[in-house]
Amino acid sequence: ARTYGETKLVPSGPLYRAVVFEDGKARIIFDHTGSGLVSLDSGPLTWFEIAGADRTFSKAFAEIQDGAVIVWSPRVSRPEAVRFAWNQLAVANLGNAEGLPASPFRTDRW
Repeated sequence: ARTYGETKLVPSGPLYRAVVFEDGKARIIFDHTGSGLVSLDSGPLTWFEIAGADRTFSKAFAEIQDGAVIVWSPRVSRPEAVRFAWNQLAVANLGNAEGLPASPFRTDRW
């Protein structure tokens, strides 16, 4: 898309842009969502982790909602950080409707 100037193509899978923490959950906002965020295998979203002030990451639930991904865990009541596919074994399933996978990311700077 970039090399040939194809403006109608999505140049990338979803890339992390921002996070908003509210009501014990994290709302993750992405660039390059194309026609929308999807689970590439139609299953629940995988490889999300969430942490609070103790900086201990726990496996998290995640779902697509209103063009963003909502992440939470019953183990973390006041989240401060999220990471996605932050493991060399990760086979994550978040992508865009064009079939391009999301890139791994972390929201913290610890």
